Amino acid sequence: MSESTTTKHPLPDAALDQLFRNARTYSAWLPKPVAPELLREVYELARLGPTSANSAPARFVFVITPEGKERLKPALAQGNVDKTMAAPVTAIVANDIEFYEHMPRLFPQAEMKQYFVGKPALVEQHVLRNGSLQGAYLIMAARALGLDCGPMSGFDADKVNAEFFPDGKWKANFLVNLGYGDASRLHPRNPRLEFEEAVRIV
Repeated sequence: MSESTTTKHPLPDAALDQLFRNARTYSAWLPKPVAPELLREVYELARLGPTSANSAPARFVFVITPEGKERLKPALAQGNVDKTMAAPVTAIVANDIEFYEHMPRLFPQAEMKQYFVGKPALVEQHVLRNGSLQGAYLIMAARALGLDCGPMSGFDADKVNAEFFPDGKWKANFLVNLGYGDASRLHPRNPRLEFEEAVRIV
């Protein structure tokens, strides 16, 4: 059966619970490692999410070793140090500011590279939007494969860039701790805006 004729169905409640309803932002972690093979599976799913002109500007560094965590530690806000050092994995979600070099291969149906070369303001806008989307796909892929996530923006991006991306071609966007969360240390879920507060149908 071709993709165009495949009938789509809503996911079962158990899947929606795992991805959304019961999913939480974790700050405490069980001492259970995450296999590198599982991180590859996470990426293989996350890379399928849509980006503008299939540009895929996000890049990911999975920090799993004690040495890697020590390199990351000086860039963390004080409130994020303990949770990050305890997490089995910390993903640095970064953006490649030369993403357009791959566009002839990733989007061969049009010459898109020319639209970005020499246009740093357009590049910055593009990578922020599309790289952030890819970071969100990473979170959902990790949840789908049974991992818990703790996304964070409390860090010094300049320090991360200097330590991990000294050539200046990748730029840190945000961090995501990954692993198996300690549910016993969760706080009650904070409220969300209601449909009527956040949505307009026109």
